[in-house]
Amino acid sequence: MSFLIPCPHCGARDVSEFVSRGEVTQRPVEPPSFLEVAVYLYFRRNVAGPQREWWYHRRGCQTWFLATRDTRTNVVTEVELPLEFEKIP
Repeated sequence: MSFLIPCPHCGARDVSEFVSRGEVTQRPVEPPSFLEVAVYLYFRRNVAGPQREWWYHRRGCQTWFLATRDTRTNVVTEVELPLEFEKIP
């Protein structure tokens, strides 16, 4: 399935130009237990609806950004550059 993603720098482009790194998650606090690390690495909410995700424009400006995408329709409703405290995956 193909859909458009609006890059913050380049505008709307085909999804094939991008790499998805999944939903935005909350990192465990230091020092995390084994269970907290396993949940962080392997378990996702996998919502049916709007989800905030990491995207990388690999065939364009090579920028990491955050996008809110509806997982049912693949419609991207919002894109933004990450804040300084949000670490790139």
